[in-house]
Amino acid sequence: MQFLKQSEDALKDKRRMRWACRRGMLELDVLFAPFVEEAYDQLTAEQQAVFRRLLTCDDPDLFAWFMGHQACPDPELAGMVELMLKRVKV
Repeated sequence: MQFLKQSEDALKDKRRMRWACRRGMLELDVLFAPFVEEAYDQLTAEQQAVFRRLLTCDDPDLFAWFMGHQACPDPELAGMVELMLKRVKV
């Protein structure tokens, strides 16, 4: 029964992540949506927490960080940006 509860919680979390990945900019949508579908489940709990925090950032900041126009001032978030960009380039 505990396993079933964990599975339900994981599904709810994944749905929330999918919804949060719907951004106001297409450029961000094409980065975030595939990442959630293909990589989110393989992240550690700590990485998932950083990713969720990244999703709370404003779109203009995210765009600047992902396009390399600006450095992310938060080292954890910068690491997540780098991880996501590496996955895109592979």
